Amino acid sequence: MMEFDFTRLPAADRYRLLTNFVGPRPIALVTTRSEAGHDNAAPMSFFNVFSQEPPIVILGVQTRADGAEKDTAVNIRRTGQFCVNMVDMELAEAMILCGINFARDIDEPALAGLEMRDCRQIAARFVRRSPCAMECRVERIIDFPRRAIILGEVVEMTVRDDCLDAQGRYVDPSVYQPIARLHADNYIVADRQFELRPPPQAKAWEAGLDLPVAGREVMELQPPEGT
Repeated sequence: MMEFDFTRLPAADRYRLLTNFVGPRPIALVTTRSEAGHDNAAPMSFFNVFSQEPPIVILGVQTRADGAEKDTAVNIRRTGQFCVNMVDMELAEAMILCGINFARDIDEPALAGLEMRDCRQIAARFVRRSPCAMECRVERIIDFPRRAIILGEVVEMTVRDDCLDAQGRYVDPSVYQPIARLHADNYIVADRQFELRPPPQAKAWEAGLDLPVAGREVMELQPPEGT
């Protein structure tokens, strides 16, 4: 077994190991409004949803190499608002363009050819073709020397018409196939989905009944139908 002492390991090596093994990581194309009034967009792969009550998403925004804060963090601190646009293959190339370190006065969505719409509850705009746009208000910011951990409360969600099933409850997996980051410049698309269900005995086990012998009975269970 290879062992890595993270208390002594250089930051670049910690990043490499963490991002190689913790994945795929969903992409948040975060849109904010600049002080001059134009749109800013930046992809974030240090992102996820952490709670539904309250509805909380989290961003990890690193500083620039010179220690200065990126435009996204600057705008979020000033306005207390941001929008998370989920990304599929239709938006993949535009997302990469928005990740380039442009000057502060550049409107990345316009440069990438993204059509924008006004958000309903925050002073920002969302990507019209995003499968899902989540309008967020800052709940709190946790500051570290080179990174800000931003917790945002989702106050509004806009979902593209074709992404949900007929009942409006679940995504249609044939339509919504989000992309996520693996490591370096490697990404993955969720175009191969499958179901995994607990075995029939699960309810009894949860009640403390007929518990399996570790490593034996579990392996002998029949897989769910259709797998």
